[in-house]
Amino acid sequence: MVLKQWKIDSAHSSIGFSVRHMVVSTVRGRFVRWSGSFVFAEAVPGASSVDVAIDAGSIDTGVPERDAHLRSIDFLEAARHPLVMFRSTMIEPAGARQLTVTGDLTIRGITREVTLDVEYGGRVRDPLGKERVGFSARTTISRKDFGITFQQALANGSLVVGDKLEIIMEIEALEQAERVLSPPAAVANVL
Repeated sequence: MVLKQWKIDSAHSSIGFSVRHMVVSTVRGRFVRWSGSFVFAEAVPGASSVDVAIDAGSIDTGVPERDAHLRSIDFLEAARHPLVMFRSTMIEPAGARQLTVTGDLTIRGITREVTLDVEYGGRVRDPLGKERVGFSARTTISRKDFGITFQQALANGSLVVGDKLEIIMEIEALEQAERVLSPPAAVANVL
């Protein structure tokens, strides 16, 4: 089977997050440095795969003091664990232009399985003749599942930082050379 390899165009993509702060508001941030690539088989999504590496030290919420704290041992411990990694293990169709991407997310050296809800934005040829594809993805994780347990209690008993962390990705990718790739064994039986 011939599959296309795609390289994520980080200049036109983003990986962001949001978390509740003191119960009454939401803090948003992003990662500035990251890279990734994927193989995408539109007709056979199960033959697709994705790998992303994020520089944990590039976290940016727009507040330098908070960003320094997020890089510290209380949160990402970026000096000891410089990369946040995601590698897909299964991709399935979930409706028209919808996919479910399951994979291993590693934060602070702890790996947990997560599932992303993905919307396929389609394909387009850019002015230079290169084909591009786009995806929007989101998932919610528990930061405690990754050993991020820092917390402070407020006088009313609520907590400063929420446990649930929403991750939002907007991905645009450029085609690379087509290659003949072997599909995963589970997919090979379907082809």
